[in-house]
Order: sequence, then C-alpha cells, then structure tokens
Amino acid sequence: MERLSPQEKKLKLIQDFNAFNQWEDRYKKLIELGKKLPPLAENEKVDANIVKGCQSQVWIISKKNQDGYVEYTGDSDALISKGLVALVLGIYSGGTPQEILSTPPDFIKELGFETHLSPSRTNGLFSMIKKVVMDAYLFQNKA
Repeated sequence: MERLSPQEKKLKLIQDFNAFNQWEDRYKKLIELGKKLPPLAENEKVDANIVKGCQSQVWIISKKNQDGYVEYTGDSDALISKGLVALVLGIYSGGTPQEILSTPPDFIKELGFETHLSPSRTNGLFSMIKKVVMDAYLFQNKA
C-alpha cells in the first residue's frame, strides 16, 4: 500500500467530509471515526499522555519508528472528542517530523469545525494538534 503524506491525507479527509452537506452527517462520520480508533490500554492513560486544554479526557502518545516516521496513538472518554482524536491522528500519524510540521491545520476551518463545534471542543481540537506538532518538533530536533 502506498504511503500518503499528512498533506495528502488531509486533502482526502476534506474530500470525504465535504461529501456530506448536513452537519448531522458530519457528526456521524466523526463519531464513526472515533469508534474505529483502537482504545489505549489503561496503563497508557496516564497524566504524561493527557492533552491539556481538552474539556474531556484525551490522551495522545507519540513515538518515532525506525524508518523515521512519527506514529501517534490516542483515545478519549467522549465520543465526539474520540472522533476528533481519530481525525487528527488519521492525518498526522505516519508522517515524518518535517511533513507533520509543514501540514497546517487549515482543515479545521475548511470543514467548518470552528463554527460548528462548541468553543471548548474547538479549543480541545487545537490542543490535540498542538501536542502532535510539538512532539514532531521534538523528534525533528532529536536527530
């Protein structure tokens, strides 16, 4: 299977979500994404992995594999938040630190999440992206 860059995954995601005209359908798609996300083990749900700034509990773990790609795993205790975790990880996981850092989160605005999610959920989404980007930055500078 061909590896897609975060930028390519982002464009595909925008295309997938734009197929839905109704916001209710986009929420259903988001929840569906969250349900497909494998849960973290209880021993991974520790303070060190918590994403600060989220209304619900969100955990994101990152590691750089031997090929230089950053792999993210994550979970949440709320359905919509878990869908947002799945969305973010679906875009950025498997990218190189440089690819991750050069893929802006403009999909948030393009998909209308800024206006259709509650302010606290939007802040949480930005906190998730901040965590993903910061980890990529740290991996890039750990050469």
